[in-house]
Amino acid sequence: MKTVDLAPEDALRLNVLLAGEIHAVRIDEGAMTLHALTPKGEAKISLHRNCRADLYVMRVRELLGGHALDSPGGYPVHLRRWTRMGHASPKNLAALLKLGEPEAVTAVALAPTLDDELARRAWWALPTMEVARYMLGHGAVRAGAMGPVLAGFLIEHLPFEEDPVLAMNSIRAVLGAGLLDAASSEQLWAKARRRPHYYVGFLEHRPDALPGGTELPLAPEVQALAASGDPWARQLARCHAPCGQSFLAAAELVLEKPPAHETVYLLLDILGNYFAPLRGLEVPSDLPAEPGREIEAMAALAQVSNEVAMPILTRTSAIGPLMRRHLEPLFAPILGHIRVLRGVAQ
Repeated sequence: MKTVDLAPEDALRLNVLLAGEIHAVRIDEGAMTLHALTPKGEAKISLHRNCRADLYVMRVRELLGGHALDSPGGYPVHLRRWTRMGHASPKNLAALLKLGEPEAVTAVALAPTLDDELARRAWWALPTMEVARYMLGHGAVRAGAMGPVLAGFLIEHLPFEEDPVLAMNSIRAVLGAGLLDAASSEQLWAKARRRPHYYVGFLEHRPDALPGGTELPLAPEVQALAASGDPWARQLARCHAPCGQSFLAAAELVLEKPPAHETVYLLLDILGNYFAPLRGLEVPSDLPAEPGREIEAMAALAQVSNEVAMPILTRTSAIGPLMRRHLEPLFAPILGHIRVLRGVAQ
């Protein structure tokens, strides 16, 4: 096979570009244009292909790889696998952004040593929702200048995210980063009524700061026990509080219509963690008899985790209504326990 060489004018301009300082590269394959981020701003080179577009872009990336990583073949296959797993060497992160490879930018977004400046360069190179979600997972990025930029992008583009699991994860990323203002939070909470999977991020990151609940009366004896530190009474008081009722109501809505396996696993872990202080405890004898059903419900919910769904979900790839039918024997008692604690059980 004949070796494809770069057009002379492209080879000259690219080598001049690489002789200077560049922070990141991206290639618009449709327009056959290479963009470079430099300390002075953005540079642009129009590519003059002399063969198929994909082959020519591959040749350009080989040149970039040889310069950035001393890898004439471009982005090495073994490095692709390693960096995608979050194992990119800190000294290689800056170089990965100079390859014009979207996969290499994703690797940088996943790297545990990512800092705010590298996040800025990576965002210039590949401003996608996936990259924004990955980068918000790093404390240095959340606390830096890029944190609000990424969070704002995810919220702005949330209506265009058709995959419910990805939409759920966008909200989880923003709430986990603590970068959602009060007004946006209220709007998102309201929208979750029609898209219950939106609630998952709130349940995960704000279980005791949820809006909209109505307090459920609590017997004076239970209030006194809660004040004295009894874990069962304290958890019951937590459930009866306005935010506790919001938590339970939202969890019920998600359980009724989880869109996919990931939502189920997450929600069951969140539910179990909410009642985790009760795990392994014996029910005290001095609790009033009236909350007996609620105590049983809390004890049962404390045992919930993603593991209870695995025997069902590992045997099916179904999602949506068909998945929910498979889960009905598991979900029915869980929903019953939640409704007891909401005071709406039959």
